[in-house]
Amino acid sequence: MAKRFDKEFKEGAVKLVLEGGKQITATARQLDISPKTLHRWVSDYKKDPVNSFVGSGNLKPEDAAMRELNKRIKDLEEENAILKKAMGIFAKNQK
Repeated sequence: MAKRFDKEFKEGAVKLVLEGGKQITATARQLDISPKTLHRWVSDYKKDPVNSFVGSGNLKPEDAAMRELNKRIKDLEEENAILKKAMGIFAKNQK
């Protein structure tokens, strides 16, 4: 099973590389993690320092907004379907 690291650990490791001027391979060895993993963390952090390590199951703000909008669309479509069925039932009863 893969090791799991929290946001603080990842940020600390990235800052050792970026601010401390240490090499990725040496830092990875020191922290007992894969150099590939640390390199990916550094790359992610450079792209988006604020939302770089959102965590498992957590979405970036823009992804969360998109998910919420899609949920809203689905809910409204379901409401419309229910109302259409109700209209059909009421129209039958009036005849």
